[in-house]
Amino acid sequence: MTTNRILRHPVLEVTEKEQVPFYWNKTKMFANQGEVISSALFANNVKIFGHHHKDGSAQGIFCANGQCAKCTVIANSIPVKACMTRVTENMIVESVEGLPTLPDVDGKPDISDIEQVETDVLIIGGGPAGLSAAIQLEAHGIPSILVDDKDELGGKLVLQTHKFFGSVEDSYAGMRGMDIGRMLAAKVAESTCVKVWKESTALYVFNDKKVGVLKNGVYKIVTPKVILNAAGAREKFLRFKGNSLSGVYGAGAFQTLVNRDLVKPTERLFIIGGGNVGIIAGYHALQAGIEVVGLCEAMPKCGGYRVHEDKLKRLGVPVYTSHSIVSANGEESVSSVTIAEIDNTFTPLPGTEKTFDCDTILIAVGLESVSEFTEEAEAAGMTVFSAGDASEIAEASSAMFNGKISGLDIVKHFKPDTEDIPAAWYEKAEILKSHPGPDQAIRTPDMETGIFPVVHCKQEIPCNPCSTVCPEGSLTMDGDPIKGRPVFEGKCKGCMKCLAICPGLAITLVDYRKDPENPVVFLPYEIGNVDVAKGDTIACVDVDGNPLGESTVLGARPTKDSNNTWIIRTQVPAAIAKKVVAFTIQEKAVSEPTTEKIPLDHIRDDEVICLCERVTAGDIRYMVRKGARDMNQIKAVTRAGMGPCGYKTCENLMLQIFRAEQIAQEDIVKNVRRPLYVEVPLGKFANGGQ
Repeated sequence: MTTNRILRHPVLEVTEKEQVPFYWNKTKMFANQGEVISSALFANNVKIFGHHHKDGSAQGIFCANGQCAKCTVIANSIPVKACMTRVTENMIVESVEGLPTLPDVDGKPDISDIEQVETDVLIIGGGPAGLSAAIQLEAHGIPSILVDDKDELGGKLVLQTHKFFGSVEDSYAGMRGMDIGRMLAAKVAESTCVKVWKESTALYVFNDKKVGVLKNGVYKIVTPKVILNAAGAREKFLRFKGNSLSGVYGAGAFQTLVNRDLVKPTERLFIIGGGNVGIIAGYHALQAGIEVVGLCEAMPKCGGYRVHEDKLKRLGVPVYTSHSIVSANGEESVSSVTIAEIDNTFTPLPGTEKTFDCDTILIAVGLESVSEFTEEAEAAGMTVFSAGDASEIAEASSAMFNGKISGLDIVKHFKPDTEDIPAAWYEKAEILKSHPGPDQAIRTPDMETGIFPVVHCKQEIPCNPCSTVCPEGSLTMDGDPIKGRPVFEGKCKGCMKCLAICPGLAITLVDYRKDPENPVVFLPYEIGNVDVAKGDTIACVDVDGNPLGESTVLGARPTKDSNNTWIIRTQVPAAIAKKVVAFTIQEKAVSEPTTEKIPLDHIRDDEVICLCERVTAGDIRYMVRKGARDMNQIKAVTRAGMGPCGYKTCENLMLQIFRAEQIAQEDIVKNVRRPLYVEVPLGKFANGGQ
């Protein structure tokens, strides 16, 4: 009997699915049809998938994207990644306790011919950049193959339930990410020139200008004339005491469980990292009915959009800037987290420690480009383009537009007479990937009659949907038509289109027409699984989450074409009417620290650097202090980077230790890259995977 299914969601459709029986360590359980093992186990409240053979530490998930091996289980006697392997009827799944016992193989493998495929363009990655490029290649008749390792195209777009920022014209701002992803995927599915290989992984770009691809478990070799690397990015990990406990994982894994598979993986979540990825994940958690205990960010201010941060604060989630994690606490799994204030050298300050009860710690401390395929293609002397996060880390809205440009650049490569891309497009591309501007004062209209919007934007960010939907043309962008802040000038008829489309829920309507002393305020709301109905009392807050007093709900309903954004009507005194932005839904008690005291230990040698081989910070630090500067030498001695993930997680952490030991970057010799992008059984090459 499953216990962790999300049965109600304010945005996602929850439908009953066919159940498939499987066995976990001889206990019968049920999965949804087509579900991967990791999600099925989480749905059945199993979060520890085994124990490491070196130290017996609990293993669970980290990336849920097939790039690490922390979620390895034995399925029908074969070691597999739980996050990438679908449950089949009566599948026997077992935990890995120590080193797995591999099945016996009788006889010699059959050696079969490997299919050779030629194409003009190979697109690696079916996310926002890859899909946008594919649409352009189809429009110009360029034969292409698009490979993606998931069963659904769209990349991280399909995990995003929030409405997108950016430009309405160029990146569908105002639409929900999941809707954008499926719209782009549908366009590519109709292609005649672009072949789509789903559940297919590009493994390596070889020196003979061929690319090995594992297509639905069958090895193929593709010879393209041009490669577009749109493989996206991977999440960075973080050093801290207890970082290898079960319950510590990345934002992408969390969003996969919650927004793709409708599994509730946690009751109480704490977030490390205040960029857009972490802040948005916190918002998604609230939509899934999960308590968000808090968020900490090492910098003095969050790096994500202020409107994202403010949404969390207004709903009752505290944000601790200039704070970092000290430790994850627990035996096998996370039971609490300790954070502390840090100085400008990122050193924790004694006496500032705070410990919070939680069962999951979400790590969202940045991304790094999956640039391997670009580097391999360049080394082979191939023509290669890159787009999206594989080229430069930015928002998905930027990835879509830059993918479009890359697609047209490739068209130009094959058809030189094609019209040049306008210079204005490149200028727009820079705007779409620009960082948020400094905080500014909110522009509140001086009016106290009629009805009008109050725009609670503090920063210039790439976002213009409100100015595109106003039927009166009264909301315009001050300065740049994409990045300028919205300004209200003119008249308003109260259609509420701007409220419904605003990705930051940062626009309210104030209506003085019936009672100038106590105007009605219209508030956008998207946490519909926390019911709000006429007659309820709500705790109103300003843009920063500061309390403004209680009020009574006059009505609650979605407007036409609001795409599940509700409008809450309430009546408040005129003195605060223009300040009210939202209302708190999470009680303060959720975020109260415990009385537990966790001592600070600045140099923590037991922090795990290499999750695969259980190599600690102390092991690496010892080698560095002994004079090691070659990461390959460190790998040979400690095995750091020798595990299944191919040092995708630990390389960045090793470099942090070099920096802490004041080793100049030019003195460090990087690891030799592993030949294949992900580990592959040799049998796949021997017999074509049949």
